[in-house]
Amino acid sequence: MKSKNKRISQSFLRWLLVLVSVAFLATTVFLWIIQTRLSEENAISLLALNLSDVREDVSDASDENLLKLTHHVADDLNRMKTIDNAVLQELVNRYDITEINVINEEGIIFATTHPDFMGYDMRNGEQSAEFIGLFYGSTEYVQDYRPTTYDPSLFRKYAGVRLQRGGFVQVGYGAERFQQDIDEFVVGVTRNRHVGSGGCIIIVDEAWNIVSDRMGNEGKNLDVTGLWIDTSSMPENKVFVADVYGQSCYCMYQSVEGYCIVAVMPRSEAALSRNVSVGVTTAMQIMVFAALFIMVFMLVKRLVVNNIYQINDSLSAITEGKLDTVVNVRSHVEFDELSNDINSTVDTLKRYIADAAARIDAELAFAKAIQHSAMPSVFPPYPGRKEFDIHAAMFTAKEVGGDFYDFYFVDEDTLAFLIADVSGKGIPAAMFMMQSKALLKSCAESGMSVEAVFTTANAKLCEGNEAGMFVTAWMGLLNVKTGQLTFANAGHNPPLLRRADGSFEYLKSRAGFVLAGMEGIRYRKNELQLNPGDQIYLYTDGVTEATDAAQTLYGEQRLLDLLNAHHGACAKAICEAVKADVDTFVGEAEQFDDITMLCLNYAGSCVHEEVDA
Repeated sequence: MKSKNKRISQSFLRWLLVLVSVAFLATTVFLWIIQTRLSEENAISLLALNLSDVREDVSDASDENLLKLTHHVADDLNRMKTIDNAVLQELVNRYDITEINVINEEGIIFATTHPDFMGYDMRNGEQSAEFIGLFYGSTEYVQDYRPTTYDPSLFRKYAGVRLQRGGFVQVGYGAERFQQDIDEFVVGVTRNRHVGSGGCIIIVDEAWNIVSDRMGNEGKNLDVTGLWIDTSSMPENKVFVADVYGQSCYCMYQSVEGYCIVAVMPRSEAALSRNVSVGVTTAMQIMVFAALFIMVFMLVKRLVVNNIYQINDSLSAITEGKLDTVVNVRSHVEFDELSNDINSTVDTLKRYIADAAARIDAELAFAKAIQHSAMPSVFPPYPGRKEFDIHAAMFTAKEVGGDFYDFYFVDEDTLAFLIADVSGKGIPAAMFMMQSKALLKSCAESGMSVEAVFTTANAKLCEGNEAGMFVTAWMGLLNVKTGQLTFANAGHNPPLLRRADGSFEYLKSRAGFVLAGMEGIRYRKNELQLNPGDQIYLYTDGVTEATDAAQTLYGEQRLLDLLNAHHGACAKAICEAVKADVDTFVGEAEQFDDITMLCLNYAGSCVHEEVDA
């Protein structure tokens, strides 16, 4: 009977479509509201903030300058015995101000440069009465630029300072003197001020002539900007739209101290809110899709995910090598069959691994035995020969390695000895090592000179070397009777030589190219005379490049210092001392490379010493 239940994919697609549609509509409506509000509110707040800042700067500068002049006038009056209109007129001329009034303790003007103000009671007008506070604790007071109480058509900016004799002096600016006093300051107020990034502040006087403008249009009428302000229909601190310098802008203005301050911001910059809306949209999308993911996950988790997690946990344990793990997920027929199949596969794999491991162990043990048996391992090798003492050792990083050493007589008095390092490690390196060792020995025993041995071996090893392996090697032919040593170096580490009366030093000679690296290479013979008591020590880079847990190299200098510390020791003692020091240096760190060394003491001058490993 066909099931009436819907497929999971159908339910998933239907619910996903509903959720995405709802989320999209919500995001669109939200973005529209935010974009509209941010565009307007951001423009208004920026314009209002900049207007407020400039207004305060202009007002503060005006107040400070007028108070400064008023204090100068008060100081002069305090030094005078009598005050009359002539004295005040002289002070007006001296300080280039518009008006001076002197008020007695009753608030009456008794001396003035404006004849109409003589005898005026300061308490009679709202504007003049503000200065009465100087009788009640205040020592100075300054007003905004405004019409006077006596004559509303007369604009003045007044400041007052108390006099020592009682009463106070009032100093006033007229429109012309006021603007002359602060115009220079006002010009600098807006030069470096921005509204947003592309907006500006424009300051004009009462005649709508530009006093300060970032574009440098001082002295010109406001019309040059394209801006026109009708104060009757455009109230202060209200945003309006106008074209300024060819750009449609949001504008706002305020009046202060006889000036009109206009703040301008391009409407295109207000489109910054659109960037905000994009960010909001992105955030909403993340939220929506996160919610969808959670919902989808919860729907699918109960049916599939939990069982998959259980199987994955078991598979993870199996891949980590825990092959005894059993998969036991039986909630549905599909998972039950999958568990049985995995368990069956693991059982078969365990049998194959066990069989393969047994074969590999046996083969590696056999390969290691063959490799070590191919190198001299009985010491001393020639008990009847007293002309020299020789010892060598190899310690592979894996079961088998690529390093090797060898020594043998090619005739009655000529001892061949060498050390070599094959690129790579493991079985491939061991096989190439056996081939190289046999080839070098064959060439040397045929009577070839040392350079001919390397040249011939290189040609043979290059044939069919598709794996691109190579060998570094150092080989010497020593006449044990005369001490004459001829040697060749195929890219190997330089040996260390100690003369009977000296210390170990690295034997510097020009090294040739590695063996099997390139066809047609010819090698050069070097000659060296050994004297009784001389020692020569050969090694592979597994010695000097041994590393401790901190990845620090053992190094050539440490090897040199150790050898010199065992001055006069026999060949075996030298090799054992180096190996012990390398082991101490490396500590618990795993051996990275094969370690191989060979030491030869000429003329039997050293006596064998039994040194504990």
